[in-house]
Formats: sequence, structure tokens, C-alpha cells
Amino acid sequence: MRIDPRRWFSRKTVGKDAAAGLVLGIEAVPDGLAAGLLAGVNPLAGLYGYMFGLVGAAAFTSSSFMAVQATGAMALVVSDAGLASTPDPDRALFTLAMLTGVVMVLAGLLRAGRLVSFVPTPVMTGFITAIGVNIVLGQLSNFTGYAAKGSNRLLKTLDVVVHIGQWSIASIVVGTITILLIVVLRPTRVGSLGLVVAVVVGSASAVLLNLWVGDPVIQLRDLVDVPRGLPLPVLPSLADVPLLIVPAVSLAFIGLVQGAAVSAGIPTVDGRPANTNRDFIGQGAGNLVSGVFQGMPVGGSMSGSSLIVQAGAKSRLALFIAGGVMALVVFLLADVVAFVAMPALAGLLIVIGFGAIKPSRVYSVVKSGPLPTAIMAVTFGLTLIIPLQFAVLAGVGLGIILYVAQQSNRVRVRAVHIADDGRLRESDPPPVVPPDHVLVLQPYGSLFFASAPIFEKQLPDVTRESRNAVVIVRLRGTDQIGLSLVDVLRRFAHRLDDAGSSLKIVATEDRVIDQLEAGGLLDDIGERNIYKGTEWVGETLRRAYADARAEIGTDRP
Repeated sequence: MRIDPRRWFSRKTVGKDAAAGLVLGIEAVPDGLAAGLLAGVNPLAGLYGYMFGLVGAAAFTSSSFMAVQATGAMALVVSDAGLASTPDPDRALFTLAMLTGVVMVLAGLLRAGRLVSFVPTPVMTGFITAIGVNIVLGQLSNFTGYAAKGSNRLLKTLDVVVHIGQWSIASIVVGTITILLIVVLRPTRVGSLGLVVAVVVGSASAVLLNLWVGDPVIQLRDLVDVPRGLPLPVLPSLADVPLLIVPAVSLAFIGLVQGAAVSAGIPTVDGRPANTNRDFIGQGAGNLVSGVFQGMPVGGSMSGSSLIVQAGAKSRLALFIAGGVMALVVFLLADVVAFVAMPALAGLLIVIGFGAIKPSRVYSVVKSGPLPTAIMAVTFGLTLIIPLQFAVLAGVGLGIILYVAQQSNRVRVRAVHIADDGRLRESDPPPVVPPDHVLVLQPYGSLFFASAPIFEKQLPDVTRESRNAVVIVRLRGTDQIGLSLVDVLRRFAHRLDDAGSSLKIVATEDRVIDQLEAGGLLDDIGERNIYKGTEWVGETLRRAYADARAEIGTDRP
């Protein structure tokens, strides 16, 4: 991986990059604070994650416009990571970011980019939909000003609803103003900067309400001291690493999946496809820098990346400028940032949460069949009920189950007929092996352990009338088979032998022949009935077919 800072920008595009960086930098300030609030940590950790994660990743990613920031899904995993149980929750958060970075870098070095494609749509749809619901439910307490109690978001939501009489009218007014302004301004030319305007106006309303109303609206300064300056670097807490391994792996997985979507959806400067593995390394570097400078875990953000492209960015210099803008805000406007109202940030997050819920995607999964629908529903339910770091791993497991189920159901067995002129014709296999006949069967699909029952079910039955027949199973194009499928072939061979018939195998791969031998099929049917294929398509099959016809003593096909 070659890093050349001279290729990061062009003098001809500095103006456009500066304008785009300014837009992203200003928009990222309330977004970063909201991410920290959503994660249940110091909101400044979200802002620092945005600032340092963005800059740290920009030097390494293949995607020139990938904005590495704290995303809603990652923030919720942090919220469920149990940091409060550690001796120093703040330092545990920074350690979690660094550990996540290590996992991401390793994934990139091991070229794990192709594994992301194995995450099925039903799992991602259920997970993202539940994330949206979780974001909304998780902010009801901040929106209403009532300190909810409960072990998870569902119980806290119930507690908020039950205690409606203790809601803060002032907090609801501030949150409602923020939501209305976002909804009104987003379709206009103001665009994403409408988020900033909404949070500023909502927070200004909170200042006025705090002067007039006895029920104060909580502001950032009520929770933490907002320092005028950048944070000092910190070291990780090695004692917390065992507790943080599972959350770090889950965070890395979410970040990599979201980052892969950015890699595929956001164009590079030269128009060539982005290198997913290099983007993994870049996101890992962003997390390491974020953790060292007291930020929370981050990952590739589609919204941030889209914003900087739409703002006219021409090179990755825009990302560095955005980080610089955020640093200037911390230096020059720390006292103003301290007045940001928590209900305003909650309103911003509620809009983001509703935006993550896509009924059209849910409907498309439902239309695809009962199994994908069930997988989506289970993923959705688990994400709502159990801590997200375990829900992510459960979703991966469900994805593997769905993949295995889909691949096993794709196995299809066809009968191959060899014409006198050598041409091959396919048809559905007969229900019963006919007597005095050479039957050629060609399976298609992945012949692994889960597909063995499907394969066996599609084989023709062997009856007493199936005498003096030879069945040839052609395994061309199959590079490996499991022992379960070898057992199926052995049972089929025994039934043929009991009926006075025999089985032949045509295989092109040495590995398949070795597996047939290891499973005992060679001992059952003899080595002479195993035919090793060549590069000439159909040559070995015709030889096995001629031998079979000679064995049954007939010239009929």
C-alpha cells in the first residue's frame, strides 16, 4: 500500500475541496455530539471520533471520499458494551476504539473484503430496521426530559410511557422544534446544513426556555465540561481488553459492512473501483487515531461520504479540511458548543432513526419467501432484545444458515442423453432406474453436507425391476464433496448392487476422487468404476458410457 500525499489534492481543485470540507466539518459537529449521546458516553467522545477518525482514515483509504465517522449502529453497540462496569469507563471507551481498529486492520491485511458479500439482505434489512427503531426508542428519554429506568431500551420506553406526567414540556418543545426544522429544511437548498440550523435553533430555544421556565432543559454543559482545545493522547487499558473483544469484533463487522457499501457506492477520483481491503485498513487507522485522542469507535459513513461528494469535493483534501474545521470549532466556539441542548440532539437522532427504517426493503424481503422473512424477523427481534454486540454475531450466524439453506436447495439432478452423433441432451431424470439401460446423471449446485439430503431425494428409485442397469454420476465442475454426499452415493450403489446393477463415477478433480476413496466408495464399487476426467469435455463420459453399454450387453442408449 503506497501513500503519496502529493496525490491527495490538486491546486486546481483546492477551492472546491475547501468548500466541501467546510460543509462537512460544520455538519459533523452536531452529528458527532449526537453520536456520543446515542452511545451513552460523553458526547465530546463522539465529536472527537468524528474529527480524528476522519483525518486518521483519510490518509489510508482507497476511497478518496470515504468519511469515517461514528455511525448510529456502532454507537448502539457501544451503548450495549457494558463500559459502565469497568473501573474507568472513559478509558475503556478509548480502548474499545483502538481494539476495533486493530481488528479492522487485520481484516484488511487478511483480505477479508470478500466475506462481506456473504451477509444476506434479510439479515441486513432486519438489523438496520431494528437499529432505526432502537435509535428512536433510545432517545425518548432525552426528548421528553424524563430519566427512564430499565435494563434495555424496550423497558426504558415502557417506563417513559408510564410516567407521562413527569415529562418536561420544555424539553419536548425543544426537540419538536428541532425535528420540524430538519423536516422542513432538508428538501431545500440548505440540505444537510439544515441539521446544523435545526440544532442551533433548538438549542437557542432551550436557552430562552431555561430563562423563563422553572423546568430546565438539559444542555451539554450540564453533563460535561467542554474544554477549549484538543484532547491529549491516551494509552489503552489492557486490563479491559478481554471484556471488550466481543464488542470490538461486532463493531469491526458493522463498520466493515457499512464501509464496503461506501466503497461500492461512492466514486473514486480516477473512476476505478475502490480497494475494499485497503478501505478496511483505513477505517482501522481511523479507529486507532480516534481512540488515542479520546474518541469513540468509527466506521465508513454513507451519509457523510455522500454529503462531501454532493458538496463538490474533488479530492481527499476535503476530508482533512473538514477535520480542521471541527478543530477550529473546538478551539474558538467551545463556549457556544456547551449550550447545545440534549433534546435538540435527541430530535436529530429521532429523524435519523426514522430514516433508517425502509418499509420498501422490508416488503421486498417479505415477497422473496417465508425463509428470508423469518430470518429478517428473528434478526429484528434479537437486535431489539439482546445487546447489539451479540445480536450482530447472531445475525452473522443466521446469515450463514440462510446461505447454507439457499445453496443446498439449489442442487438439481439432470439426466444426460448421448446421441449417436455425440451430442448431449438433458432432461428430468426418470422416477425409477430402468432395466437394461445406461442412465447418466449430472448434478448441479454445491454438493456439500447440507445438500446431501436434497441430492438423494432427486435420485431415481431403485426397484426389483432395475436389473442389469448402469448409472453414471457425472461430477464434472465439482471441486469437492462432503462425506455426507459420499454416504448418499454409497447407499445408492448398494441399492443398485442389490438389484443386479452398478454405479460408475466420472470426476475431473483429484480432490473429489480422494474424497470418494476416503469415504469408502472406491472399496464398494471398485477403482475401475471411477473415471478421471480430462480437459476434453465429454471424452471421459463417452468412454464410461461405452464401457457401461458393453457391460449390460446392449447397444441401446
